[in-house]
Amino acid sequence: MPEIEEYRQVGKDLYNKLRLLTYPVAIKFIKDVAEIPEGVQQPSKMGQLLSLCQSFTMVRRWGADVAMTIDDNLCYTSSLVHQWEKVPIKDIITSQVKSGYHKDLNAELAVQSAFSELANKKTFEKIKDHKGFIVSPLTRTIVIPDVILMYGDPAQITHVIHALSYEGKYVVTSSFIGYGESCLKGVLVPFVTNKPQVVLPGTGDRTLSLTKEEEMAIGFPGALLFYIVKNLFKSGGVFNMRQPTRFVLGTPPAGPPAWDYLRRQVKKYKREREEGIKNDSEEKLND
Repeated sequence: MPEIEEYRQVGKDLYNKLRLLTYPVAIKFIKDVAEIPEGVQQPSKMGQLLSLCQSFTMVRRWGADVAMTIDDNLCYTSSLVHQWEKVPIKDIITSQVKSGYHKDLNAELAVQSAFSELANKKTFEKIKDHKGFIVSPLTRTIVIPDVILMYGDPAQITHVIHALSYEGKYVVTSSFIGYGESCLKGVLVPFVTNKPQVVLPGTGDRTLSLTKEEEMAIGFPGALLFYIVKNLFKSGGVFNMRQPTRFVLGTPPAGPPAWDYLRRQVKKYKREREEGIKNDSEEKLND
């Protein structure tokens, strides 16, 4: 298992190679508040409450180390979905209907099906003892991350998706509902499924934590950090768009090998069809 210094160093590589504007966020789930190190900011200790997405902002923009529990979390719903306190799922669904996020109960149930992986026994067993998490800037993280949440522009997120799918091992599939995107889909879902998730920052991110309109995010299991950095910029070979994104003025002198190959194939099939028609015509004449 990689040591914490390896996470810091490779985290710096990710940060520098993608030219990120904010630090990737390292997230470690805790089962006891005693796991919170001294010096880590905890909003409740300062008479404050923050949402989980606000804690991500403190980390990625200020470089702060923050601990979040149900006593620190302004967004009470997300604490309950994380199982930091227990209530029946039907109560959580009812709370969302009361808030009017969607038209009615049927609409809410249809939307929440996007989080179906959070509602099974296996997931409950994995997270039932959690009391919160610690978030820290990856480049100097104080925790070995269970999950990493990286914000960036669409091109930067594309590079990570290319790296994950380069060998066909971690093809990213995500659904989007615009609520609970970073705290649930970007953190909790990758933790319980061990699969990356693309995040379209939702209402909380935009209105509470100052996520910019042009920003997206991606959450992935912490161990995948090394795989991602290893495969950055490999997709497409010399035709990779790189970072910052390269572009061509005028007609490019050459394109990806796929273009040339397919042009040759089209000519081949066209020639075969034409020869076939010619042979058919000659046979009919001979008849």
